[in-house]
Amino acid sequence: MSRQSNLLEVDWSTIPAPPNDGATRHLSGKQISDVFLAATDGSRVCLSALSGRTVVYAYPMTGQPGMALPDGWDEVPGARGCTPQSCAFRDHYQDLIAAGARHVFGLSTQDTEYQREAAQRLHLPFPLLSDDKFELSSEIGLPTITLDSKMLLKRLALVINDGRITKVFYPVFPPDRNAADVLAWLRENPG
Repeated sequence: MSRQSNLLEVDWSTIPAPPNDGATRHLSGKQISDVFLAATDGSRVCLSALSGRTVVYAYPMTGQPGMALPDGWDEVPGARGCTPQSCAFRDHYQDLIAAGARHVFGLSTQDTEYQREAAQRLHLPFPLLSDDKFELSSEIGLPTITLDSKMLLKRLALVINDGRITKVFYPVFPPDRNAADVLAWLRENPG
């Protein structure tokens, strides 16, 4: 397979779709743990303490223009597409809020400084959360992949109501459609 160098324009027909491996079966109805995560806006966020509806989309890692992605990245099912997914949540942000989401966050295991560059470059109207110590991921059992000896989150999205997971989107493919799928679900299931 040939490597696609553009972070935004991806030919999804050449990227392997992730299988539904059942790795999120246990998440629906689960209470979020009391873990504080660093956010790109300088705050620390405890998802379990937020009232109302919260949307969290998880992704393996964002790339940076001019920096190579790990070898084999495009061949790992579900790895490619973090930038298109984030841009889609950016573009649908106001609609998600209008449909009942009080908060929207991106989540990865990259450190906050790395995430801050992506949040600024992509003009995200919401913070990205860092679970670089795998505290939340381990506590609630988020699915992971390992590449180049790095453990990364598998792509998914959660709708959380008052600290409890009420909807899981997994597997997510193609990633740029995830925000529209979440929005459709919010509209069909008012809080």
